[in-house]
Amino acid sequence: MATPHAFRSVLIANRGEIAVRIQRTARRLGMRTIAVYAEADRDAPHCRAADLALPIGPSQPQASYLNIEALLDAARRSGAEAVHPGYGFLAESDAFAIACIDAGLVFIGPAPGTIRSMGNKAAAKRMMHAAGVPCVPGYEGEDVSDARMLQEASRIGYPVMVKAAAGGGGRGMRHVERPEHLVAALRSARSEAENAFGSGELILEKAIIEPRHIEIQVFADLHGNIVHLGERDCSVQRRHQKLIEESPSPAVPPELRERMGAVAVAAARAIGYVGAGTLEFLLAPDGAFYFMEMNTRLQVEHAVTEAVLGIDLVEWQLRVAMGETLPMTQVEIDARRSRGGHAIEVRLCAEDPRQDFLPQSGTVVRWRAPGDVRTDHALADGWTVPPYYDSMLAKIVAHGVDRADACRRLAKALEDCLLLGLRTNRAFLHQCVTHPAFVAGDVSTAFIDQHFPAATRQRPSAGIEVRQAAVVLLTHLRSGVSRRYPAELQGWQNSRAYPAVCRFALDAESVDLRVRALGPQRWEMASDNEVIEAEVLSVTADRLMLRLGETFLTIDYAGFDSGCWFVFDGVEHVAIDTTYARPERQGGQAGNGCIATPMNGRVVALHVAEGDAVLAGQSLLVVEAMKMEHSIAAPFAGAVTGLFTRVGAQVAPGAVLMEIAAS
Repeated sequence: MATPHAFRSVLIANRGEIAVRIQRTARRLGMRTIAVYAEADRDAPHCRAADLALPIGPSQPQASYLNIEALLDAARRSGAEAVHPGYGFLAESDAFAIACIDAGLVFIGPAPGTIRSMGNKAAAKRMMHAAGVPCVPGYEGEDVSDARMLQEASRIGYPVMVKAAAGGGGRGMRHVERPEHLVAALRSARSEAENAFGSGELILEKAIIEPRHIEIQVFADLHGNIVHLGERDCSVQRRHQKLIEESPSPAVPPELRERMGAVAVAAARAIGYVGAGTLEFLLAPDGAFYFMEMNTRLQVEHAVTEAVLGIDLVEWQLRVAMGETLPMTQVEIDARRSRGGHAIEVRLCAEDPRQDFLPQSGTVVRWRAPGDVRTDHALADGWTVPPYYDSMLAKIVAHGVDRADACRRLAKALEDCLLLGLRTNRAFLHQCVTHPAFVAGDVSTAFIDQHFPAATRQRPSAGIEVRQAAVVLLTHLRSGVSRRYPAELQGWQNSRAYPAVCRFALDAESVDLRVRALGPQRWEMASDNEVIEAEVLSVTADRLMLRLGETFLTIDYAGFDSGCWFVFDGVEHVAIDTTYARPERQGGQAGNGCIATPMNGRVVALHVAEGDAVLAGQSLLVVEAMKMEHSIAAPFAGAVTGLFTRVGAQVAPGAVLMEIAAS
């Protein structure tokens, strides 16, 4: 950290919800806030929330949010005195910290040397070993050849974890059960790590079976004061990335909390730490805990610690960066935590759990944050979620007097939250926090695999009630396009005796229903041998009260040009009116040999060339979307007859990348 001094303006070298969250605290402290934006974020909410917003380059992170010179130029142009890196991007880059300090800016974070030593998992584990911190058995040597890694994995014993030495967030991480799978895992992890962190260095660790993921928040000032702020339980994960976090952990009794906290403080003191940091541990079923890594930045899940302790960790960061002492002692922190209740946070992400958490992008047509809970976000109606960055859109944090109270509040908040326009994990999060095992606190890093395996997350065909609700919404929206007619004529037709066919796509599945108007906002619908009457009872801009037969429903919705998004029984659906659309040629990707991408992204690897023979299930190419790599496999055996993309190409959903002829 540079020589501390008071500052009145801070540039946030980040985007999205964390940029808005930092701006909120900085403004409260009377500081001028400066945002930066890549081209894709030109109209993003974090720009509108700042006192000044400056462009830093194209949409690709490497050219903007990871471009140190562009960020320093923005700091010079804006007159910023300090830089807050947020989390992700350059938050744990010692090169960025050095550049800021050399430019005369206060870097709000630890010293560059500390960032460097803790930013590499191999070096960090060696330092923690020296400090007496228990570590997961593994290999952190300099020789990371396939042959050496195979030898070390055999020594450690399978299953093992392959991890990127220079990063986190689940990227560059692979779980390997058997020796014959290790080389492929090493190749895949290296590629993802190089793309995400600029380094393909890997380490190996013994895979601890069904552990808890427990982290300890530490804070230190420039005057030698170091405290820990208790633990957070981050065990509910998908793809080795956190999804739900809480504090305190239901698995950590007071005696264990004291021991883990003391180890964390000792480790921070051993490396001369300053600022906010987090030590991450695996807690084994037998009660043993092992150091994994240290994050030298603010964590995504810092909000649950803030809720339990009633503090603002960003304010602490800013004050420590100006040379002030920590606002509280360990005794005061422990006293607050003992009466602080319980907090749980979920990460609302642009991803589809029914497609193995495939990242999504698209335009937000309706956003409504839930009330009575904390929601950190940078969302607004009409804003397009770009495909270039992390999939997390918002954090919803419920605070209760105890864990049961927090669970109830969070479940209700997820029911009330409305985000329409693209697929998200909102409904899945609700399933998680209401599952009996989660409510009982019986979770581990295997929670999702155990209780929500991929086969159970597949989207079933929409039931008849969902189809009927979709017809009512489409018909209502179609009749409401023009308000030149009196209300009693809305939805009316002069051929009531003859039903019309309403054809639409519901969640990409083609549906036909026969509809006959009975009067204003009343219809009769027929499907197979079932006939039901539907009536719109009341309607607002985003909510419709509906009667389907004898059932009364309230449906949140948002219309767009050719259809609508709506929520039925807690699940989002999209219906597109195709009544007058030209029929599409039948045949899907797997049937006609066209290999298309299911998402926005960038091609980072091609494993085949035109003319190559391929086997069913063989990886053809890899697309990076929202900082994760996704392999696209051959649907059947055959030969590549056409190749229409290249490494580095940006691709849109549905773009045909290659063709395969069946053998």
